[in-house]
Amino acid sequence: MAGRGKRLKSAGSEVNREARYALDEAVALATKLATAKFDETLELAIRLGVDPRQADQNVRGTVALPHGTGRSVRVAVFAKGDKEREAREAGADHVGGEDLVKKIQEEGWLEFDNAVATPDMMGLVGRIGKILGPRGLMPNPKLGTVTFDVGKAVAELKAGKIEYRVDKAGIVHMPFGKASFGAQKLFENASAALASILKAKPASAKGNYILTVSVSSTMGPGIKVNPLAVRTLAA
Repeated sequence: MAGRGKRLKSAGSEVNREARYALDEAVALATKLATAKFDETLELAIRLGVDPRQADQNVRGTVALPHGTGRSVRVAVFAKGDKEREAREAGADHVGGEDLVKKIQEEGWLEFDNAVATPDMMGLVGRIGKILGPRGLMPNPKLGTVTFDVGKAVAELKAGKIEYRVDKAGIVHMPFGKASFGAQKLFENASAALASILKAKPASAKGNYILTVSVSSTMGPGIKVNPLAVRTLAA
């Protein structure tokens, strides 16, 4: 803890707490300050001008990051017949139907990061909705994870398509790559992520939508971004 505190204090001294950085400057600085002995993850924290308690302001969506996330994604697919074979060929880690549902129900097995299901399997998958739902693992047609095009869905998830959702405090937390990507690729990922959130603005949201934005690495300080500049990314 002492080592971490010293490193964080040193990194924090390079950040102007009063400034609101341009996105590219913030990402470059966060990348520079990611000096831990492991490959740190870069993350965005975006506070939105929405009321998550209102169903029509519960911002949620997916975005395919241009350069992926830098982490291995385990995908489970609920399918049968030709679609089961399609999922396996696309690189799904686990594929099944009744057997997969039973394993989750009886053994509490959840060794996957995303789940995809064909529409005809949702009746079966619904049995484990109370297990998958709270963990953000329930397939959802709005997110493209309930589909007969399972090959495409699996390929996109493996390539770095991620889901985001506003929390109860009105904040979206989103990882957008590893420090080893370099500042330019991380900037492109961050831009894509923010553009997606801007496009997901609910029609019922009034006033400023993007209130604050910050960038940080796993072990680094938060770096504030100018929200006025971010708002142009949806153009």
